[in-house]
Amino acid sequence: MSRNDFDVVIIGAGSVGTPTALFLGRKGLKTLVIDRNPSPGQSSNKRAIGGLRATHSDPAKIKLGLRSLRIFSTWEENYGDNIEWYQGGYCFVAYREEEEKTLKEVLPLQKKHGLNIDWLEAEELRRLLPDLNPKGLRGGTFSPEDGHASPLLAVESFYRQAKKAGVEFRFREKVKNLLVENGKIKGVITDKGSYGAGVVVNAAGAWAAEVANMAGMEIPVNPDSHEAAVTEPVQRFFEPMIVDLRPVQGSANYYFYQHATGQIIFCITPSPSIWGFDERETSAFLPMVSRRMIELMPRLKNIRVRRTWRGLYPMTPDGFPIVGWSRETEGFLLAVGMCGQGFMLGPGVAELLTRLITGQPGPDDEEILSYLSPYRKFSSEEKLK
Repeated sequence: MSRNDFDVVIIGAGSVGTPTALFLGRKGLKTLVIDRNPSPGQSSNKRAIGGLRATHSDPAKIKLGLRSLRIFSTWEENYGDNIEWYQGGYCFVAYREEEEKTLKEVLPLQKKHGLNIDWLEAEELRRLLPDLNPKGLRGGTFSPEDGHASPLLAVESFYRQAKKAGVEFRFREKVKNLLVENGKIKGVITDKGSYGAGVVVNAAGAWAAEVANMAGMEIPVNPDSHEAAVTEPVQRFFEPMIVDLRPVQGSANYYFYQHATGQIIFCITPSPSIWGFDERETSAFLPMVSRRMIELMPRLKNIRVRRTWRGLYPMTPDGFPIVGWSRETEGFLLAVGMCGQGFMLGPGVAELLTRLITGQPGPDDEEILSYLSPYRKFSSEEKLK
């Protein structure tokens, strides 16, 4: 094998591409990662707020989330790198009948697939979170094994460990085309050279559709701009990530947690979606989200905000990722459309991709891939997206 020939080329050194490179390298595959940025995790990853949950509404994301949680929670023990893992749990609150019904409907499926989660009535929930506004509170779900970690520390650790495993990285390099012969992947062409490979993984995040087009595929992945913020540090007064699914004008939902530093980190899901690549902060975000957060938890009202930012969520029509082999181009593997959950699903997806590439399927892989197939109808909808 020549210097520019590899077993696998991964396009994208983010939340999915970097751990995938690590696991492939540890399997002995000669792996190259190409990214347009100057270092790993410089697109959507560094703008993620760090939430990690297996609390989803479908078997595929629950199973991938549980595996990712296992990897994150044992990372420092196994690799010696502190990624600021904190097991504070996730709490989805319900102040309306609609949210209570949704949360209770998915509980049996969540429990069936191994999620440690329960419905707490309002009084019990306020013992967990005494600063919640009691007016109209109906209860909520609590999953104590969810948590959060630092996206930047995690991707940097994945990168260092991948380098130790022999993986090569090319930064500040943009993929211009794919080498395809007789319907088979042969490699990639960049603005700096060409690299041969029998497998190419599309983990290009917000730019995934552009890369897929090079392989003759059209995939429904479009970037949606989400805004987030962080406050000054204050003494810790709550543990879990709190999610409020109530839609209002301007936002479909919002969520926040308290970091180990004492800072409150929060984000909204815009409604309607803000399609495109614009990552400039807005003047509308803080007034809207602060009213919602203070109504839910009045104790937040005097905490000052330090900064805001926006990042891109590569969205699919149904809120589920797209993972699987291309039928149009042999050797082209998709791991795209993470819908803002690339960080929390990344290690689990990375292990799945590694099994697909090495031909060593796991017992749950067929079911997981059926939910995430590039060729599904995209007609269902993630209830907790």
